Order: sequence, then C-alpha cells, then structure tokens
Amino acid sequence: KASHPSPPLVQHDIDVYSLTVDSKVSSRFAHTVVTSRVVNRAETAQEATFQVELPKRAFITNFSMIIEGVTYPGNIKEKAAAQEQYSAAVARGESAGLVKATGRKTEQFQVSVSVAPSAKVTFELVYEELLKRQLGAYELLLKVQPQQLVRHLQMDIHIFEPQGISFLETESTFMTNELVDALTVSQNKTKAHIQFKPTLSQQKSSGQQDTVLNGNFIVRYDVNRTVSGGSIQIEGGYFVHYFAPEGLPTIPKNVIFVIDKSGSMRGRKIQQTREALIKILDDLSPSDQFNLVSFSGDTTQWKPSLVPASAENVNQARSYATGIQAQGGTNINDAMLMAVQLLDSANQQELLPEGSVSLIILLTDGDPTMGETNPARIQKNVKEAVGGQYSVFSLGFGFDVSYAFLEKLALDNGGLARRIYEDSDSALQLQDFYQEVANPLLTAVTFEYPSNAVEDVSQDNFRLLFKGSEIVVAGKIRDQSPDVLSAKVKGKMHMQNITFQTESSVAEQEKEFQNPKYIFHSFMERLWAYLTIQQLLEKMVSASNAEKQALETQALNLSLHYCFVTPLTSMVVTKPEGKEQSEVAEKPMETENKRRNFYSAGTTRK
Repeated sequence: KASHPSPPLVQHDIDVYSLTVDSKVSSRFAHTVVTSRVVNRAETAQEATFQVELPKRAFITNFSMIIEGVTYPGNIKEKAAAQEQYSAAVARGESAGLVKATGRKTEQFQVSVSVAPSAKVTFELVYEELLKRQLGAYELLLKVQPQQLVRHLQMDIHIFEPQGISFLETESTFMTNELVDALTVSQNKTKAHIQFKPTLSQQKSSGQQDTVLNGNFIVRYDVNRTVSGGSIQIEGGYFVHYFAPEGLPTIPKNVIFVIDKSGSMRGRKIQQTREALIKILDDLSPSDQFNLVSFSGDTTQWKPSLVPASAENVNQARSYATGIQAQGGTNINDAMLMAVQLLDSANQQELLPEGSVSLIILLTDGDPTMGETNPARIQKNVKEAVGGQYSVFSLGFGFDVSYAFLEKLALDNGGLARRIYEDSDSALQLQDFYQEVANPLLTAVTFEYPSNAVEDVSQDNFRLLFKGSEIVVAGKIRDQSPDVLSAKVKGKMHMQNITFQTESSVAEQEKEFQNPKYIFHSFMERLWAYLTIQQLLEKMVSASNAEKQALETQALNLSLHYCFVTPLTSMVVTKPEGKEQSEVAEKPMETENKRRNFYSAGTTRK
C-alpha cells in the first residue's frame, strides 16, 4: 500500500509501549502468543485497538484483556450459545465480529476497548497451527504491524525438531540495513532460536518519525529425513507420525487440464492462464500423458485422446494454449465429463500405463451458466463418472466463483481446491500449485499400528503422496502399550508395492520433549486434536447428511474441550462496559469469502 508521509509523530494518545510475539514450534506444531501493552497518555478516555493478523490455518485458542488489573477473558462456546450472548449488540446495530478474512494466507483479529486517562491495558492473543510441508519446506508466517514506534518490541521464535533441522531461512518484506542488526538466529542440530528486537531508532524510516515495520516475517525450514521416510514422536501419552520418504522415483501421470475460456476470463485472467499453462506444459515429464479441454458454453478437446508429453506434442500444445480466446458462457458439467471420458476410453484401450496416476485439473473463474447449472447435480455427475479412479483438483480464479462448489467437487474425488488470487502473480500461483502435484511418489498409502498400542488415530489412509509434501498421522498411546511403538506404512509405487517400517521407543521419545523453553504444555495432545478437527471439517464437506451430523458433533466436542475457535465455535469477549458489550470472534470460512468480506487493514472507529 502507498503510505503518505505524515508529520513527525511525537506522542500517540494511546501509546503501545510493549509488543511481543512468542512462537514455540515443537515438532511442526506452532503455539504463538502476541502480547501488547498500551497506556492512555491523553486527558480523556480513548479507544485502544488491538489488531493481529494470523494464518488462516491457525485456530485462536485464547484471548484476554487486563484492564487496570482486572482480567476480561474470552470464553469459547458453541456457535449458537455465543450468538445469544451477542445478539443484543447486533440488534443495536453494533458490529460484533472480531475476526475478518484479510489477505491470501491470513485473517485479522481486532478488538477495541475504551481506556480511561493514564490507565493501562494488556492484550494477549494465543493461536496454534500445525505447519504444513509444501514444496519441501514448512513456513511460519508472522505479521508485524505495530502502526507506531514501540519502545519494547520483540519477537522470539523457538523451533525444536527432533529429526534435526536441515535448513532454515528467514525472509521479511520490510528488512532495512538497520533492522538486519536487530535479527539474530542461533541454531544447533535440533533447535533454533530466532530473535528480532529492533530499537526505536532501528524501527524508524530514514528522516521520518514513523515505523518501517509493516509486513510479513517468515521462517522457512525443513527437517532431516531417513530412507524409511518416517519419524514417530511421542509426548504426554500421544504420538505423531510424520511420513515423507526421500529418493523415491516419480510415478508417471496422466493429466487433463480443463480450462475455463468463458467471457469473464477475458483480459488479464486468460493471459495469465495461457502464460502459466505454457510453463506447466514445459514441466511435464516425458513419461507423462496429457490433453487439454477448454470450455465456454461448449467444450473442445485439443486432441481426440491423451498424448505422450514428447517435445513435439508439448510444442503443439503450447501453440494451442497461446491461441485460447475468452468468450461465451460456462459449462463446467460437460467439460468435466469430457475429461473423465478421455481418461475412461484411454483406460479401456489399456493406454494408461500400469500404476500411473490420473489427475484432472480444473481452472474456472465463475459459476456454471450453461448446460447443467445446478451445482449439486454437477457434483453428483462428476463423482459418479470419476468413480474413485481419478483425482480432481479445482482452482478457483478470483472471488466470483463459488469456492464451496469447487471444494466439494475436489474433495469428493480425492483432490483439493485452491483459490487463485487475481493479481500480478496469478500465473506464478498456478505454476506453484502445479508443482505441488507434479510428482506423485506413492498411491494408496496406509498406516498400520498394533491395535494393542494405540487408539483414537487420525486419518490413516491417503490416496496420494506428492514429492515435497508430508503425511501426518497422530493418536493416543494406550495405557498398557508396549515400550516400543512400531508402525508399517504401505503404499504403491509405479510398478511395485512397498512397505516402510518405523519404530520408536516411548521412554526415549518422552525424554526428548522435556525442554520447557521449546515445548508448551501437552503440545502433542493439542497437535492431535488440531489435526483431527481439521480432518473432520474436511470430511464434512463430502459426507452424506447422516454422517455429517456425527462428524460435526465430534469436531465440536474437540473444539470446546481444547478451546479452539473453529467454524463450529465462537469466542465471546467480555468488556468492562458489561455483558451487553460482549463481542464475538468466529473463524472466517474460505467458502464464504466473497469480495465484500475483505476489508482494508486500517483501524476502524466505531
């Protein structure tokens, strides 16, 4: 955002005199505490605003305000119960939502409170997330936006990875030469401590009295992996099993790209799609087969059947992609069924290599307007046609497309959905997505544990494992379990089945996690709960109505027991003004994000 030079700021009425961010990452599970201390220097009551951007995948787990020594906690309740508490505020026309979707990867928590002259307030927000391995790295994203110079500003990130840290880097959007000196990184084999502690003079931009700190601070790292690909870690009676084997060959794939070329794609969108497609075609490996389906009101296939990704075919496909023009309506149903039909007929003619993986990648920017336009019927048609044989990945371009429709289309068919943001880097976003699915390593991956050793295990079978990602399974260790937890992971490679064995000594593992500086209380149990809730919420998308209720009840009970703000719970924040002033924090859903839900990040006055 362009910032206009403002006159030198001498003194804010509401002075943020301390802002700390403390993040502990134990075995990829991040627990972040943001604490802000403010004082009102004015002679009249002022409104203080506490604003934090946190990752979308994180769950808020605690919030409190301490005003003049009195603590006002946030209480996590079932959504319906919370809504009763704040319906009075809504009836008076006051907005009660504290969390909004903001950026691509973040949402914003914001609360305001009235502060008496010379009174102090401490705000504290706690959130947790399991860092997800993408393209070979974990990423911890922290937003730094103090909006003023802060006397005591400090970020501490402690990482503990028993497997050993293989690489670690930090990146920030606001680093100046002065600020580099405020950053220290120390690490040994399994631990890292990153501290960022800029002085007042380091926080200023040259010649200005304003803060330069505004943007992302990112820590990226990966861990060492063994040939068995697995690591089982145990703490407090729970285990987590990470699986990402090294050195496996890529399985050949059959890919059909289904490209929306309706009128709404005209201009920059179709141009970026063409650009991305050309790069992606170049990245196909010679053992892959592919075809292109483009659609508006009607549907066209580039070739009558799949073709090998030879240099000659790729060149022809590039020329074809360059010529795709955008006009007409949107017939998603026929385009998807044509893609399935292409794979089916290749399968019947035994033209799909044995053990290969078939993917359909749909890119669209709008809701269906022609042919079958009922979303539920399209989902049903596609699911019946696919019959569990192929995986569907759906990419929604921009905000005019129903993300809920695309998500179900993908999750019903063993894939996933992703939003592509309309921006100068849209082509890059498309290429990055393709890279995530470009190298399938295993199919039909199942995890087996002795039934006398574990219980309440999270999802333990997966359709695909891609290079650069990781599969995570967690569960409880049974009371009378053996001293050594052993696990088998089975999967199919291109031409053969493979089994990986991993074992872990319970007592030795428990010792690993004794360092309180790097570990927060019962983190493995919380990791298990977080993972289980995320998976239940995902399963609800493609469950039948009968199953959905049971999944929802389970996810709700875990959310309440572990105090997570999930799509099923709300956090009610009480204020000194009394009960009728309570506000509520809820988790924004990607499926509900239409453009109107995006607010600029400035502070708002009520």
